[in-house]
Amino acid sequence: MNEIEVRRRATVHDVAHAAGVSLATVDRVLNGRPGVRPATAEKVEAAVAALGFHRDLSASLLARARDLNLLFFIPGGTNEFMESLAEAVGRRAPLARAERMHVEARRVPALDPQALAETLDALDAKVWDCAVIVASEDEPVVAAVERAARRGIVVMTLVSDLPGSARRHFVGIDNVAAGRTAASLIGRFCARGKIAVVAGSMHLRDHRERLDGFRAVLEADFPHLELLEPVEGHDETEETRRRAAELIAANPELAGLYNLGAGNAGLVAALDASGRAGGIRVVAHELSAPTRAGLLSGAIDVVLDQNPDGEIRTAIAAARALALGGMGPADAEPIEIGIFLRDNLR
Repeated sequence: MNEIEVRRRATVHDVAHAAGVSLATVDRVLNGRPGVRPATAEKVEAAVAALGFHRDLSASLLARARDLNLLFFIPGGTNEFMESLAEAVGRRAPLARAERMHVEARRVPALDPQALAETLDALDAKVWDCAVIVASEDEPVVAAVERAARRGIVVMTLVSDLPGSARRHFVGIDNVAAGRTAASLIGRFCARGKIAVVAGSMHLRDHRERLDGFRAVLEADFPHLELLEPVEGHDETEETRRRAAELIAANPELAGLYNLGAGNAGLVAALDASGRAGGIRVVAHELSAPTRAGLLSGAIDVVLDQNPDGEIRTAIAAARALALGGMGPADAEPIEIGIFLRDNLR
């Protein structure tokens, strides 16, 4: 029997023997369950890698006494992108049922770390296998993720990450690259003047990363443009409208604006009311009804999109692999940044 045949035929018994542990310990590590010391888990993972062991996830599902249960926590409010994520979960749920997966979306208060933490704490590990959250980097959320992981619930982050926490995987775009892309566009659009940034909340890692990328490119490649301090619209339509209107009124030399969060219906309303729509170059995020309307009217120049359907599809595949295989998502698709102008609207 050659090496390739050995690797193809590796079983959990081979993994246990190579790691010097029991089958029960291998099962705990493969399924991401608590009760295994980190050093022991590393031995099992090393044995899996050395033997080329791969679990048959379909067989794992068939062997289960119940379906795999996956819960998405989607922020509520007027954030159009979050609404599109919830709708994408609804579209994917019937397809997942064919694979013995129950997929559900639950709306939680937006930008409320305590509410998210309490909702995570309330999950029964005997019912839910995996939770996918859009998280802010607040201590209550980080602690709740740790507690959920200890109960045996796989936690993943979506859109905005929590690195350094007990979360198992992140699904989203490269937010630094998104900010850099926005700055490259704004810099080419604007010969001179001031540049404004509207964020949802600087407690969100994705918003901070977008701002970091945006600022780095403006300072390095377009030093003639003056970047104003960011303001927060908390991803809400009315607050974003008000903050954008204040920026426009206070800065007659405003040449460009980057909305790195949501609330774009409010942004377009403020631009239209100011009479300067089309004169201020605008880059926004997520292709939604308000951003489509803004592109068509000329109020928005470019929309950076992260494809909610693709994002949810990738999250479900990653959750399935993590909950059943324990070693990490299989063939997770990267989330690419789509760039839309009025000319290429799909």
